[in-house]
Amino acid sequence: MQGEDFQWITVELECPDPSEDDWVAVFSPAKFNSSTCPPVIFPGQEAPHLCTAPIKYKFANDSNAEYMKTGKASLKFRLINQRADFSIALFSGGLSHPKLLAVSNTVTFANPKAPVYPRLSQGKSWNEMAVTWTSGYNIIDAVTFVEWGFKGESQTQSPAGTLTFHREAMCGPPARTIGWRDPGYIHTSFLKDLWPNSLYTYKLGHRLFNGSYIWSKSYYFKSSPYPGQDSLQRVVIFGDMGKAERDGSNDSNEDKNYQPGSLNTTDQLIKDLDNIDILFHIGDITYANGYISQWDQFTSQVEPIASTIPYMIASGNHERDVPGTGSFFETNDSGGECGVLAETMFYVPAENRAKFWYSTDYGMFHFCIADSEHDWREGSEQYKFIEKCLASADRQKQPWLIFAAHRVLGYSSNYWKDGSYGESMGRESLQKLWQKYKVDIAFYGHVHNYERTCPIYQFIYQPLCSILTTHVYHLHINAARELVESGDIIPRSGCNKTASCSSSDAYCRGVWRPRTNTELYLRDIDYHPPSVIVYAGAGARTPELKNRCVNTEKTHYSGTVNGTIHIVVGAGGYRLNSDPQLKTNWSIYTKVSGFGFGKLTALNHSSLLFEYKRSSDGEVYDSFTISRDYRDVLACVHDGCEPTTLAT
Repeated sequence: MQGEDFQWITVELECPDPSEDDWVAVFSPAKFNSSTCPPVIFPGQEAPHLCTAPIKYKFANDSNAEYMKTGKASLKFRLINQRADFSIALFSGGLSHPKLLAVSNTVTFANPKAPVYPRLSQGKSWNEMAVTWTSGYNIIDAVTFVEWGFKGESQTQSPAGTLTFHREAMCGPPARTIGWRDPGYIHTSFLKDLWPNSLYTYKLGHRLFNGSYIWSKSYYFKSSPYPGQDSLQRVVIFGDMGKAERDGSNDSNEDKNYQPGSLNTTDQLIKDLDNIDILFHIGDITYANGYISQWDQFTSQVEPIASTIPYMIASGNHERDVPGTGSFFETNDSGGECGVLAETMFYVPAENRAKFWYSTDYGMFHFCIADSEHDWREGSEQYKFIEKCLASADRQKQPWLIFAAHRVLGYSSNYWKDGSYGESMGRESLQKLWQKYKVDIAFYGHVHNYERTCPIYQFIYQPLCSILTTHVYHLHINAARELVESGDIIPRSGCNKTASCSSSDAYCRGVWRPRTNTELYLRDIDYHPPSVIVYAGAGARTPELKNRCVNTEKTHYSGTVNGTIHIVVGAGGYRLNSDPQLKTNWSIYTKVSGFGFGKLTALNHSSLLFEYKRSSDGEVYDSFTISRDYRDVLACVHDGCEPTTLAT
């Protein structure tokens, strides 16, 4: 095959004794084990029960409804360069009881070791770009590098490091057994001291020890803006995309109906690529689930995107989780991969790539990317990182502070567990940080739909149950005004004590009490003036946590936004969840609107646009804007006030 990256082939099939469950599989390497090995991790999955997992397969009657009569079929497959030869095999007996009938001649790419599928990512500084790619060349075969420079000018060369891993690095089946395939060699080069907003070209190079060179085709990228630069900046974010086959075939892992929107999302992003500067795929990257070859399939699928803009990833349950390996959740959703594939195939600027949390800057944005598959509770190593990351944002230069993780550590109506929405432990641990550092938006995947909340904060509510004067509360004047207007607190008659208040506001005069026989939940308890003194009874119960919108707007937020907006963008391509059955007062948009992705557009330091775009046609399904000034970021909000002193 003459193609460098991929090639279409046609398989002509003729069977003298056809059956409706005949199927045709692609294997690479060409030599395979056709013995029967049932799935051991996902017993109910529709997958070939073979001891060597095929790269892909189709049923013989897919292309010819008359196959049962004629025994003839013509099937098209799209093969990608995966560093080995290929063979095609015909089986009867369906997927569960496969019987090998025939094997084709082998085919191979002209250079199966060629450098392919580059993926860019932000380096550890704003003016550094990491380039990662895959080849068949080890360090004993060639010297590996990237040749790059300004478009149309002289080029320079930067060396690349080389990584790989072996079967023993896998933590369990199927990655360690039937799903294993040699991953080749993964190279990463760091292009440093980039000029901001500049167009660079690059190509991947291998200098063989006989003096000859192997080159990839040429690619290009635009370097990042200087942190704080005031210019148009566009960010795409989504989760749970997976991969799909352009030839309509099935994978060994799952059939083609499991990730039906993956190609729609990929193709829409490619179509809109000139209007995207950086992309975040926040977990559940490939859904390979231990079938190693599918990482090649995925990097091939996203190559037009990942070779042009930084393709940043986060770790999800389908990348990391294996029982007994240190993952926070004791499932085998990764199929034995235990994070090795994600950590090796993609670069992220983490201090330790096995701990998949990191920060990165892009112009007016500061991103804190968490790893939901490791402990994030207060006191943990990751919690300390998250606080340090949020605290490090210079909000005058980078006003837009974004948090992201795979699992819903905040809010989701579709993620109901143990009487709470989302990961209640995550919210209880992290919400104080989101509030303290005034995080604008928190993004999640994991739930396969789209949802947006109001700006929300989980307040500590104090129930006040009687009218006895044994407890005293200072209630923030704004909250008092609401409670007076609603009648939830009323003037306390016959009291000798007076209120302490620095405001002339009418609501701030006198002493108030809860309405008789009414349980009152007070919020915004604040010991800073202006305040209202409220007396509660001796029977006041333990404080409770309640979720509350802190802003009545739905499409445009201006001024101080004293809570974080939580957005689920897990509809990248995997099968969608149904509409949530539970209705909440804080969820603004929950309708499943098809596969899609989120897009942030920073117009300047004061204006941010969010859009949720449908993958099928790029139409905007939901949107909102935030408008504010730097003083609004500095403003004191509940649990988000800097300490003050009365000293002068």
